[in-house]
Amino acid sequence: MKKFLLPVILSCFISSSVALAEPNPSLKVVYPPTNHQTSAEKIFFIGTAPPNGQVLINGTPITRSQSGHFAPSFPLKLGENIFEIRHQDQVLQIKVNRISTQPEIPQGLAFAQGSLTPVADIARLPGELICFSAVAPPNASVSVKLASQTVALLPQPQQAQLPSNLAALTGQNQPTTQSSVGKYEGCTTFPAPASDSFTQIVGNNIISGTVVPDSRQNIDLGQPEFQLRLNGKTITQPGTGKITILSPAQLPVAEVTVEAGVARTGASTDHSRLTPLPQGTRATVTGKEGEWLRLDYGAWINSKETRILPGAIPPRSIIRSVGYRRLPGATEMVFPLQTRVPVSVQQGNNSFTLTLYNTTAQTDIIRLDDDPLISRLDWQQVAPGQIQYTFNLKKNQQWGYKLRYNGTTLVLVLRHPPVIKQNKQKPLSGIKILLDPGHGGKEFGAVGATGYLEKDVNLVVSKLLRDELVKKGATVVMTRETDQDVSLPERQAIINREEPAIALSIHYNALPDAGDAENTKGVGMFWYHTQAHSIAIFMQNYLVEKLGRPSYGVFWNNLALTRPAAAPSVLLELGFMSNPNEFEWVSNPQEQKKLAKTLADGITEWFRSVK
Repeated sequence: MKKFLLPVILSCFISSSVALAEPNPSLKVVYPPTNHQTSAEKIFFIGTAPPNGQVLINGTPITRSQSGHFAPSFPLKLGENIFEIRHQDQVLQIKVNRISTQPEIPQGLAFAQGSLTPVADIARLPGELICFSAVAPPNASVSVKLASQTVALLPQPQQAQLPSNLAALTGQNQPTTQSSVGKYEGCTTFPAPASDSFTQIVGNNIISGTVVPDSRQNIDLGQPEFQLRLNGKTITQPGTGKITILSPAQLPVAEVTVEAGVARTGASTDHSRLTPLPQGTRATVTGKEGEWLRLDYGAWINSKETRILPGAIPPRSIIRSVGYRRLPGATEMVFPLQTRVPVSVQQGNNSFTLTLYNTTAQTDIIRLDDDPLISRLDWQQVAPGQIQYTFNLKKNQQWGYKLRYNGTTLVLVLRHPPVIKQNKQKPLSGIKILLDPGHGGKEFGAVGATGYLEKDVNLVVSKLLRDELVKKGATVVMTRETDQDVSLPERQAIINREEPAIALSIHYNALPDAGDAENTKGVGMFWYHTQAHSIAIFMQNYLVEKLGRPSYGVFWNNLALTRPAAAPSVLLELGFMSNPNEFEWVSNPQEQKKLAKTLADGITEWFRSVK
């Protein structure tokens, strides 16, 4: 995948195929490019031709929009697929190669290439499961030898194969039955080293006792050796990952070195994000997998975002007093700690919960005055070393927060509602709104049937929306005003620095190969933090009702431009570039102006609704 926002990760599959050859070609296919490779079972063709006459793909007439645009889907067989697209006397040929996502089962005495796991070096605590897998011919006998143990790998029953996260965007997110023929798996554990008994004769005396192993040393078990036996023949093959059992008495301590360390539920970027860890956070490392570290409170973090502190003991803190400061436009809560511990945040309808890990309460006093935002602060030690602080809020809508460490003191800033000046002619007076025109520069985003790029329509509509909002009195900040490259971290940094009342990222949509581009259409909203849910739902309903557009849906989605916590942040997908009929109004200048005005009216109505 390319480094775009997820719904437009969808669209990014399309961006590489833009063909702008002739000024007015009679037949144009902008997606897929020739020699395209995919694992999808079908592919759609986005393009256009003059409305007169038929367009045929492999001899089959296809449906087109009034202007001649098309996006039909065709099934793919494994291997090379050749498609001939014809309009009158013009012919294009496109090759699409469908690859299999399943490892090929060997026919002879061999393991499938790349099938031996673990692939990377791993480290575990004593007594934790260590699992191995391989793909080999059916009816084989497969085992793994590691240190003093031999582990049998057994044939596995059929399993359900989960679709990718993108499947939720196409409505095709049901598990499918996956054949497990040739899949062998097995697990084992390694306890801490046991004491060895000894008997020794010293002079005329017999002395017995035990030798206690050094519990401060890790145990390097080396690489597993896989063995395959079939039809009386045997082969062995070493695994690629080394395995280490960590010493519980000498676990390393990691410190987060980046501004916001990305904590995840597992050891890869495929796993879900958790609350980012502020710079300087320290935690004990209880496991490793490749370049990923498992921290003592359960999250995983990439080792590139940390450093190991030699000789450091497991970080633990007590907490006594909790401070309170009223700032202009925000409430600041101060948590003095002995070290920078991991934290997590959970927002509710009218609550905000902060959890501190590796922390024990000695708290008797908390100051909290009558506050415009908070009605009460409750706390409890929910588990040894885990404290929850729950802020009961006076209103459901939350307006953003920031977490940082000053020394070893954790500072939580909760933003107050924006103050709207009383001005009937300019109902958004006093409101700062950030608009983020998606993509730009060499990041094209999606592409429409004519080659019209998403990055361009995003900027056009964002500027039109900016003008409408300014008319209503708002102060508008743009992440870009020209066709320029602005990275996702740069866009996030602008939101955090500007602290707008709301942040809206403007996009248009497309689909992955398996999607139905010809029939999928409508506006959609994407949110991540609870504080952004209200405006996402409101704007979705408002646009569908006022413009009569189809509803694609409202999605919780972990995107770069929905993750900023400093303000309610929503990513808007305002239509499908890939749908031939919807593209006609997406690319229509009059419809763009109408959309911008409706968006501005909807934003105004939402602010009125959350007073």
